[in-house]
Amino acid sequence: MANLMELLQGQMTPQMIAQLSQKIGGADQEQTALAANGILSALTGALAKNASTEQGVQSLSNALDRDHDGGILDNFMDLIGGNAQPAPQQQRAMNGAGIIKHLLGDQQNGALDMISQMSGLNSNQSGGLMQMLAPMVLGMLGKQKKTQGLDLAGIASMLSGTVAQQKQTNPAMGLIAGFLDKDGDGNVMDDVAGMGMKMLGNFFKNRR
Repeated sequence: MANLMELLQGQMTPQMIAQLSQKIGGADQEQTALAANGILSALTGALAKNASTEQGVQSLSNALDRDHDGGILDNFMDLIGGNAQPAPQQQRAMNGAGIIKHLLGDQQNGALDMISQMSGLNSNQSGGLMQMLAPMVLGMLGKQKKTQGLDLAGIASMLSGTVAQQKQTNPAMGLIAGFLDKDGDGNVMDDVAGMGMKMLGNFFKNRR
């Protein structure tokens, strides 16, 4: 089964990173790439947590069917760059703030603090980046559901399998998964600082 994080990271081309950096105020592209990976990890981890219950995965499946069929991926760079307007049926699919609120709830600020510490971006830049990337995460999952014919068990399996695999290779996923499991108590922040930018920077540079 496909790894959702790998599919998402495949979208993070140099051109995409450059555009995202510009949209959040001309941020450093390496920092933007670090933050983007942290954001993708956080949202994927939150999806996996939500899909770990029968009610959660049913709600997620309904949302994918209703709003997130993956169509926005066809011209995503144009949509976030303002060179194209979402079609009426894509309005909710592009509502990054709404997606984040639903997935992270009161953990949103803690997740953004962690991502800012990992990347060096400020909280406003991290927040803007998360709002732009959230629709892509749901769009990619919706596309996989549609093209692979995933049922509820298939969605849950893809998400849990992605998190399990990424924990082994992606230090950000391990930390963020721990943060989500601890209900945002913030204790993991010391671990973020302890890892150091050099380690994270070298890791993500090799992944790009």
